[in-house]
Amino acid sequence: MNKAELVDKIAEQAGLNKAEAERALNAFIDSIQGAVAADDKVTLPGFGSFSRSSRAARTGRNPRTGEPVQIAASKGVKFSAGAAFKSAVNK
Repeated sequence: MNKAELVDKIAEQAGLNKAEAERALNAFIDSIQGAVAADDKVTLPGFGSFSRSSRAARTGRNPRTGEPVQIAASKGVKFSAGAAFKSAVNK
């Protein structure tokens, strides 16, 4: 499912037009991105939680030459599925 299909599904299930559904989805995504970027954990009971994770600097290897390469520290996003989500997927 891509974003357009998700917007269609939201519009259908919530009784909204497509423009309203897309604005709602964009607001939802922006809210989660903003909270996680501010190092807050976003928890949606039954669905899951989003949190920021940190990766330490490390030494990697260039696959072509085999030379060591320094990889800078970075931040990423971690998603943990909730129990209800997991059980729905496993039905």
